[in-house]
Amino acid sequence: MSDKNFPAVVKEIYEKDSRYGKGAYYFIREALDHTLKNIEKEKSKTKGHVSGTQLLDGIRDYALDRFGPMTLTLMDHWNIRQCRDFGNIVFNLVDFGILGRTENDSLEDFEGGYSFDEAFELPFMPQDLQDN
Repeated sequence: MSDKNFPAVVKEIYEKDSRYGKGAYYFIREALDHTLKNIEKEKSKTKGHVSGTQLLDGIRDYALDRFGPMTLTLMDHWNIRQCRDFGNIVFNLVDFGILGRTENDSLEDFEGGYSFDEAFELPFMPQDLQDN
């Protein structure tokens, strides 16, 4: 990650692309830190790099831990409705020099991913509804 002034960069991004709430950028940065820490615990040799799939998993875990049953509501507030939106935020941060990328990283890494209802709502449903 860059040493650039993160709040100033988020403001600059938002002036050019206001699709997502400013808080979403802070959340993605925190989720990336969370993901990196968990990967290090697994003794993976990623050297600070996280794939799109790893980041999506980390985002889900971090969001559920931090926001619990309010996760889906907050994502909606930030206008994040699918995994591709996470990718758009990540690549905005890449384009503005906050995050780096490898030649193998692409926005398509965030296509598909998971259903927001299944990822953020189902864990809080009663067990008999989860089984259906």
